[in-house]
Amino acid sequence: MMELQLVSQLLLFSNESELNESSYCNETLHCSYVTENQSDSHFYSISLFLSCLYTVFLFPIGFIGNGLILVVNLNDHKKMTIPDLYFVNLAIADLILVADSLIEVFNLNDKYYDIAILCTFMSLFLQINMYSSIFFLTWMSIDRYLALAQSMKSGTLRTLQHAKWSCSLIWLTSILAAMLPFAVVQAHHTGEVHFCFADVTEIQWLEVTLGFVIPFFIIGLCYSLIVRILTKAQKHNRLWPRRQKALRMIVVVVLVFFICWLPENVFISLQLLQGTKDSSVSFKKSMGHYYPLTRHIVNLAAFSNSCLNPMIYSFLGETFRDKLRLYMKKKANVSTVYRLCNNTLNWNIPVTAEESFA
Repeated sequence: MMELQLVSQLLLFSNESELNESSYCNETLHCSYVTENQSDSHFYSISLFLSCLYTVFLFPIGFIGNGLILVVNLNDHKKMTIPDLYFVNLAIADLILVADSLIEVFNLNDKYYDIAILCTFMSLFLQINMYSSIFFLTWMSIDRYLALAQSMKSGTLRTLQHAKWSCSLIWLTSILAAMLPFAVVQAHHTGEVHFCFADVTEIQWLEVTLGFVIPFFIIGLCYSLIVRILTKAQKHNRLWPRRQKALRMIVVVVLVFFICWLPENVFISLQLLQGTKDSSVSFKKSMGHYYPLTRHIVNLAAFSNSCLNPMIYSFLGETFRDKLRLYMKKKANVSTVYRLCNNTLNWNIPVTAEESFA
């Protein structure tokens, strides 16, 4: 009898423990679900606020600034110099990238990443314009060094025809840098419904090396050589004030490029290294998934470079400011003449009744 009572007590104790454990699990799952929802709403609110700040302050600067560079330089294209040609092509790449950034900065929940075709198209489009913008910045640093290095070789290389060929080659290289890896990767993932071009590890490594590490090394090398040439000009007192302005702009160029592009490339590199250590980590469970706010901030910083480029390369330079003043003066004169002619044509001279019937 005592044995039966002992068995029944043990069964009752086990049932109570199972009930307590299940209730604890339900409460834990509910708490984790609530916590996850709260963190998602918190991320969404902050990301939306940052996207609005980018749209209100940086986007107009990039869109209007790059547009002004195109309008002012193309308005008098016959007098376009070699730097002007590079500014125009850089402005085209940055303008497209800035316009496309509005889609990316408000893609807070990665909705279009669920559609394979749209995800691949957006990734390719962003890559081509990202590569072209960075390649033009890199080539412009090389061209500035060639312009300052007083040698026969640099004089023969820097012609307008060579500059046109350079621009065409940069656009072709940007397209090939995005399309060739896409063709190779697409061949290996034929038939996959949910495959996205942005998820491939090799593509992301290529973006880091070809889109940041190599260009930054070339830009840093060229501008260090330019600084050495400009500091030698300090002996010529009449040239030094102008050289000093060029030095300040060089420092700003390198710092802005470094500050804007470094966070995103560091974030992508850490994400890739995490995937290398643990091959089971997928794109959906990578650092971008666990730190969405950080990922959003580094994306905004990268897009900011295309917004700030026109201010650095053109509006801080005296040449473009003079051309802009001349352009605005011409437009003001044209509008003044137009209003004067229009008022003259619409000016009704009063006549008497006898004169009208004469």
